[in-house]
Amino acid sequence: MGAAIGLGLAVVMLGGLLWADHNHPPPLDHTEDYSVEVVDRNNRHLRIFTNDAGRWRLKTKLENIDPNFLKMLIAYEDKRFYEHHGIDPLALLRATGQLVLSGKVVSGGSTISMQLAKLMEPRKRRSISAKLWQMFRAVQIERRLNKHQILERYLTLAPYGGNIEGIRAAALAWFNKEPGKLAVREAALLVALPQSPENRRPDRWPQRAKNARERVLERLAAAGLVSPLEVRRVAELPILADRPSMRQLAPHLAQLARDRDPTSLIHKSLLDANLQARMEKLAQRSAGKINSRASVAIVVADSLNGEILASVGSAGIEDEFRKGWIDMTQAPRSPGSTLKPFVYGLAIEDGLVRPASMIADRPTDFGGYRPTNFDLTYQGDISVRRALQRSLNVPAVKLMDAVGPSRLVARMKRAGVTARFPSNSHPGLGLVLGGTSLSLTELVQLYANLVNTRERPIALGDGIRSTPGELNGRTILSHVAAWHVRDILFGMREPNGSGRIAIGYKTGTSYGHRDAWSIGFDGRHVIGVWVGRADNGPVPGITGMKTASPILFEAFSKSGLKLERLPQAPAGALRESISELPAQLQQFQERAYRGRFSNINQSESLVMAFPSHGDELEQAEFADGSSAPVIIKLQGGVPPFRLLENKRLIQTVFRQRRLSWFPKSKGTSRLLVMDSLGQTQTMDVVIR
Repeated sequence: MGAAIGLGLAVVMLGGLLWADHNHPPPLDHTEDYSVEVVDRNNRHLRIFTNDAGRWRLKTKLENIDPNFLKMLIAYEDKRFYEHHGIDPLALLRATGQLVLSGKVVSGGSTISMQLAKLMEPRKRRSISAKLWQMFRAVQIERRLNKHQILERYLTLAPYGGNIEGIRAAALAWFNKEPGKLAVREAALLVALPQSPENRRPDRWPQRAKNARERVLERLAAAGLVSPLEVRRVAELPILADRPSMRQLAPHLAQLARDRDPTSLIHKSLLDANLQARMEKLAQRSAGKINSRASVAIVVADSLNGEILASVGSAGIEDEFRKGWIDMTQAPRSPGSTLKPFVYGLAIEDGLVRPASMIADRPTDFGGYRPTNFDLTYQGDISVRRALQRSLNVPAVKLMDAVGPSRLVARMKRAGVTARFPSNSHPGLGLVLGGTSLSLTELVQLYANLVNTRERPIALGDGIRSTPGELNGRTILSHVAAWHVRDILFGMREPNGSGRIAIGYKTGTSYGHRDAWSIGFDGRHVIGVWVGRADNGPVPGITGMKTASPILFEAFSKSGLKLERLPQAPAGALRESISELPAQLQQFQERAYRGRFSNINQSESLVMAFPSHGDELEQAEFADGSSAPVIIKLQGGVPPFRLLENKRLIQTVFRQRRLSWFPKSKGTSRLLVMDSLGQTQTMDVVIR
């Protein structure tokens, strides 16, 4: 009778357990909340995002973990792991006996499966019911997963202090290495940490961590896994005192990669992590020397294959004053004089000039547009080579007038770069002085095509998964013209304070000292530097030569890139003296080309050459407190001209293509200029 009752109770209990097992399965999907990883071309980490709970938890594969660590873990935590089915009765009896004899917990009786159960369903308080629930869950886990899977999940969830979860995150955070090859002292510490992760954190409690590490080693020595000599050796080694932060490189690009493919856990980029780290430090240090609101962006590219090797969007993504969250490698800004080399290249390609040709640098009126040089001086007759190296404005506009703004825009499109202009406006002569908007990445792409000697233009990738490659069509310049331009720019003097290195480069400064540029290259690599404010405010005193170029030279010097020579001169490319040139090429024949593109012909379209759409201008004041006018420069059209400010007609009739405007108020104004034929041009400008 008693046996029957016992059997019945056993059946009922078994049925209850089976019912509970079926209706209350363990939350095995809990481990799927992984951190997202962005890696470089060599699978080195660029950035690791915390998971939704704000923790570092990386997907773990058992085969990628040091086998010695696994042996140490099992020997220390659960030596009968491969024999039991979730519960180790012998370990429970031992722990209970030690508790009774000593009155305190000496060792735990939890198996790795029970610890996994606890990690999947953490409880704040210990209790007998909680322990029984863990035992039940451990049996459930063993019924559903094999030992390999249980170890993987445990080593994904195990706590290692702070917001670090799992062996991979722990090895990277504490030792800056993957867990595939751990030193004995490292493995022992990582075995000890999960038992009391906060009380043994090496950065907060180094002595406690050291003591725990030694206790692990002593037990492993007793089990024959570690020699006593190794225990004594490690005991003399100090514990690390500071926790290194997770690598957080290329934040703008990493976020872009995640946004494009939010379901992927690993994003492969083409960047070089070490190069990226060097460029980010350089950008941050350089911006700090300017002022609290200035930022720096850097792009490093390989012109041979179009790969972006480093992309620094700001001087610090978390810097609120610098608006570091804005990726200035992609922001359209005025490129200043950085387009001049391509205008000179077109003029050389067209046979209008050679580097040794002379060109006049004197005040010149282009149908009402009168460009001046940056220093407000003129050099008289000067060689084309020196004019480009000194970035003189008047000779550049003369050559722009000769080859045509639209032609430069078309050549830029060949290289995959589209110049931006206000709606219903056309490229004018001011294009060569920065009268358009381009991003730093686009400028680097243009210069990559200046360096590239292939038969087709090269397109840069986006640094993530977009594959760079050749574009359809012909190169941006003929090989001979491109060689001459590279040769001229290689003759540039280094900026003050910078050592001489074998690169060519060009600088640019936008109107109002808002953007400082320097784009440099060797025979293969192109580095672009932008300096300015992300909010488009002026930075007094910055220029391409004084501010951006020293950063460029330091970028090349600290990049670790092996500088390569320029390609050999193609057939027909020669360095010539002026005496070796044909008579018609010894002096640029300005009169032969004036009027083709300078809008002297009054039947051509009305164009507002300055300001550009969206420009922010500062109205100067005279000593007596009165305000100076804002000068509006026109091209083309038929005078007289009329000016409307916010739909209000300014009564003055302008007969010249230089209009003096006195803004009525600060802020944004819409300007409309009308000529006698009814042609109009509209611009929005901001007066500060």
